[in-house]
Amino acid sequence: MQLKKKPVTGMKDILPREMEIRDYLIGLIKETYKQFGFTSMETPCVEHIENLTSKQGGDNEKLIFRILKRGEKLKISEAKEENDLVDSGLRYDLTVPLCRFYSNNANELPSPFKALQIGNVFRADRPQRGRFRQFMQCDIDILGEPTNLAEIDVILATSTLVGKLDFDSFTIRINDRRFLKAIAAYSGFAEESYDQVFIILDKMDKIGLDGVAAELEESGFAKESIEKYIDLFDKISDGIDGVLYCKEKLEGFLAPEIADNMTTIIESVLEAKTANFEIKFDPTLVRGMSYYTGPIFEISIDGFAGSVGGGGRYDEMIGKFTGTPTPATGFSIGFERIVMLLMEKGFKVPGSADKKAYLLDKKLSSAKLVEVVKKAGEERKAGKNINIVYMKKNKKFQKEQLLSEGYEIIEEIYND
Repeated sequence: MQLKKKPVTGMKDILPREMEIRDYLIGLIKETYKQFGFTSMETPCVEHIENLTSKQGGDNEKLIFRILKRGEKLKISEAKEENDLVDSGLRYDLTVPLCRFYSNNANELPSPFKALQIGNVFRADRPQRGRFRQFMQCDIDILGEPTNLAEIDVILATSTLVGKLDFDSFTIRINDRRFLKAIAAYSGFAEESYDQVFIILDKMDKIGLDGVAAELEESGFAKESIEKYIDLFDKISDGIDGVLYCKEKLEGFLAPEIADNMTTIIESVLEAKTANFEIKFDPTLVRGMSYYTGPIFEISIDGFAGSVGGGGRYDEMIGKFTGTPTPATGFSIGFERIVMLLMEKGFKVPGSADKKAYLLDKKLSSAKLVEVVKKAGEERKAGKNINIVYMKKNKKFQKEQLLSEGYEIIEEIYND
C-alpha cells in the first residue's frame, strides 16, 4: 500500500517562506508583550474531557477531537455511550487550559498574573480560507485584576503588536455583555430569550439592522420589542457619545458605573495608543463564548472581512475550578490569519542577517572545498547566513530559487 503524501484534511504543511514569517511573528509577540509585563507559560494540548465539555466554549464544544482511553481502561465491548470510551481531548482554545493551569498553580504565581500563551489548538471544523483544524493561537490574559486596568492593558499591548506589522490601519470594536443585556431588557425581551436574541444580533455585519429585525420577527418576538430594540441601535454612535447616550437611555437597566467604566477604557486607550487605529464602541458586538461577563472586544484590519483577534472579561470561569471567583481578562490574536495576510502582502521579515550562497563546481578539489568551508565559518561568526551547495545542471533555475529564498549574494566557486 502506497503511503499518503498530503496532510490530513484540515491540517497543512508549512513551507520555509511561511515558517520564516511565523518565527518572526512569534519573536515579535514575545518581545512586545514582555514590555507590558506578560510572562510566557504553557499547557498541554491534551485536556480532560470534563473540562472541555463544561459548557464554557460555546459551539467549539461540538468540534472537539476526542481521545480514546488507553490500554485496560478502553473496554469497547462494555461501552454504552461515548464517555465510556473517552477521557480526554485536544484543546479547542487556550482559555480553558489556562484556567485549569491557574487553579492548579496559583500559589506559585504572582497576583495579578499576566500570562502569555502561544500554542496549537484543534477544532474538527470545516476547513476554509484562513481556517484549519490545527492552528496556532496567541493569548494574553491578566488573572486577578478586577479593575478596568486589565482591559486597558490587553488592548494597548495587542494594538502595539499589530501596529508593528505591515498594516496601514485597523479598528478595535468594544462592547460589554452587560450593555447587551440592558438593551434587551429595555426593549422588553424576556431574560430566558437573551441568548437567542444575541445570536441574531451577532449577524448584524452580514444582514444589517433590517435583517436583524426580520429574523427577530420570524422567531416570534413581539413587534413592539423589536421596534424598540432596532430604534435604539440606530441612534447609538460609535464613540464615547454613544456610551453616554446608553447611560442616559438605559437608566434603571444599566448601572451607571458600567458606562463610566467603558468611557474610561476608551479614553485611556485613545490617550496612550502608539499605533494607527480607531477604537469604536459597538453595542452590537456579541462574541460567541458564553463565559464572557463584562467588556468584550474584537480587532479588524482594513480590507479583510472578519476579525483577526478578540477577547474580553471572564470573571466566573476560574471559579468553576476552584469554587472562588477570580477576575480574568484576555485578548487573543488570530495568529494564522495575520500570517496569511502578511504572506499575501509579500511581507519581508525586517532586520534579517545578510544571506549569501556559495555554488560549488562539482569538480572542486578537496583543498578548495576546505578553503570555502573555512571562509563560510568566519562569515557566520560575523553574523551572516551562509549556504553552501553544489551546482546543479540547471544553474539558472537554482539561482532563481536561492534568490527567492533571500540569498542576495550568490558566488560561484571553481578550482583556481
